[in-house]
Amino acid sequence: MLRIGVLTGGGDVPGLNPCIKQIVNRAVDSGHEVYGIRRGWAGLLDYDIDAPKEEASKWVMPLDKQRVRTVDRSGGTFLHTSRTNPSNVAPSRIPEHLADMEAPSHKDKHNRDVFDYTEHILKVLAHLDIDVLIPIGGDDTLSYGERMHREGMKVVAIPKTMDNDVYGTDYCIGFSTAVTRSVDFIHNLRTSAGSHERIAVVELFGRNSGETSLIAAYLAGVDRAIISEVPFDPHRLAELVMVDKRLNPSNYAMITVSEGARMVEGEIIESGEADAYGHKKLGGIGVLVGEMLNELIQERIIYQQVAYLMRSGAPDSLDLMVAANYAQMAMSLVEQGRFGRMVALQRGLYTDINMSTIMQGLKRVNVAELYDVVEYRPKVRHVFGMPMFLM
Repeated sequence: MLRIGVLTGGGDVPGLNPCIKQIVNRAVDSGHEVYGIRRGWAGLLDYDIDAPKEEASKWVMPLDKQRVRTVDRSGGTFLHTSRTNPSNVAPSRIPEHLADMEAPSHKDKHNRDVFDYTEHILKVLAHLDIDVLIPIGGDDTLSYGERMHREGMKVVAIPKTMDNDVYGTDYCIGFSTAVTRSVDFIHNLRTSAGSHERIAVVELFGRNSGETSLIAAYLAGVDRAIISEVPFDPHRLAELVMVDKRLNPSNYAMITVSEGARMVEGEIIESGEADAYGHKKLGGIGVLVGEMLNELIQERIIYQQVAYLMRSGAPDSLDLMVAANYAQMAMSLVEQGRFGRMVALQRGLYTDINMSTIMQGLKRVNVAELYDVVEYRPKVRHVFGMPMFLM
C-alpha cells in the first residue's frame, strides 16, 4: 500500500476536480491511500508538525471515493490553490512556526531577500508518511515538484494551465475550456458591438504565450488579434481596424488582446508585488489599446476584460476527458514505479516525459506558421502534420 499526496497549485482551471477524482478512485481500487494537500505548496509550508492533530485538517485531508463522488461536476479545485514557492519565501510570508528555523537565503529575480524552506517541506512529507507526490499545476508549480524529485521524493506530475504553455506537452488541463469560453464571449459581444457600431477590444489571459488568445481569435473569426509574442504598432492597428469596421455591413470590428501583449518599444503592463515565482499581476493592456484607438481614430470603444471568466465554471468534455486520462496515466506511472515523470500529450498521443523537460525551453506561439505579423491576425494555412491544437 502506498500513501499518495495530491496538490493543485497556481491558477485554477476547469478539470482539476475530475482529475483528482480519478486519481482517488484508481488509487482506492488498487488498495492505496490518498491525502489531499490543501492550498498547493502552501499546505506543506504552513503545516506545523508540532501542532495538535486537529490543526492538520487545515492543510491535509484524507480522500476517499465518497469525498470525491461529486467534485467532477464543478470547476476549480476543492483542495484550493496558491502561488506558493517554498524555495522562495519572502520574510513577510514565513509561517510563525518557522520563524526560528534557519533556512538558506538568496536573492530572487527582483533582488528581494527570500528563504528556502525545502528542508521543512521534506520533513512534513516524512511526518505524513507520504510515499508519492502528485502535483497538478503549471510550469511554476511543477518546477518545484521537480525540485522535490531531485531531493529524493517520488513525484509524478500532471500539467494544467489555461495558457497551455507547459514545455514538453501539447496539451494542459484547462486549455480547451478557456478557448471555448473565450469564443462564446466574443460572439456574444458582437451583438452590442454591432448594435452600437463600435470597435470591441477583448482582453484575454495570456502572460508569455498568446496561444489561448490566438486560437480563440482564429475560431471566433475576430478582425485582429494582438498576442504576447509580437509587439504591435498602435497606429498600424488603428488603420487596420478602421478598414475592418468600414467593410463590415454592420459597421463594427472586433479585436482580441493577450494580457501580456505590449506595444513596439513599450512595456508589459504589470502591477502589484511579484509573487513567489517572480510574476506581477498582468492586466490593463486592453484598456490602453481602447484609449489609444479612441484617440487616434475618434471612435467609441467597447472594452471587455474576460479574465477569470475564461477559467470559471465546469470543464468542457475535452478537458474532462484529458483530466481523467492524465489521472489514469499518473497512477499507472506510480504503480510501475516510474517517478520524476510528467504525463503529456504529444502529437495526439498520450505519453510521459522527464520532469526536467519543463525547464529546458519555453512554449510559445509558432509565429512564423500561425500569425501574420503585418496584419495582426491568425494565419493558419498549413495544418497537415501539425498537432490538433496547432502548437
